[in-house]
Amino acid sequence: MTAGVDLLIATGNAGKVREFREMLGADRFVWHDLSQMGKHEPVAETGHTFLDNASLKAAGYATQFDMWALADDSGLEVDALAGKPGVHSARWAEMNKAGKGDADNNALLLGQLGEIPDGFRGGRFVCVLTLSAPSGKIILTARDTIEGQILRSPRGVNGFGYDPLFMVEALGKTIAELTGEQKHQISHRGKALRRLRQLMDQTL
Repeated sequence: MTAGVDLLIATGNAGKVREFREMLGADRFVWHDLSQMGKHEPVAETGHTFLDNASLKAAGYATQFDMWALADDSGLEVDALAGKPGVHSARWAEMNKAGKGDADNNALLLGQLGEIPDGFRGGRFVCVLTLSAPSGKIILTARDTIEGQILRSPRGVNGFGYDPLFMVEALGKTIAELTGEQKHQISHRGKALRRLRQLMDQTL
């Protein structure tokens, strides 16, 4: 992969796009994301694991647009909910007919954990990244996690998704209370992106 190569970030999530660009840099790639691609055929996330869905998205959009594509699938696994919402994290409220979007997802999760005592509200953010060649062949994958506790009310205004509810105990702060640089250092996506960049430097 040479400098200036076109690389599609296979998401329309502006928060994820910003993090990818910040972590992987602007020197090697000409960045694209789905918000710039006009009318396109969405790739259905029908997999049962984060790796399944990330691979489906990367390969599907790579072949659709004939360019290298980088996709992630990430979400929150809550121990008290047997690992849910998991791969359904972004659509959790919608799936449960409880609204749609981050605010409704957070409200539903808080309701589901209402009777769970402190000390039993553990969980983790998981991120799996996949890089596909324009042919649709998955070339590289990376996975990482971060452990934390689910609070009873949101704290912080940074980040997106479940970040305001997810406290990193070692820091005593939620992900949404961290700066972008602090988040990149410790987050599931930040760690997975660093790993993927290492693999890209080594193999491409």
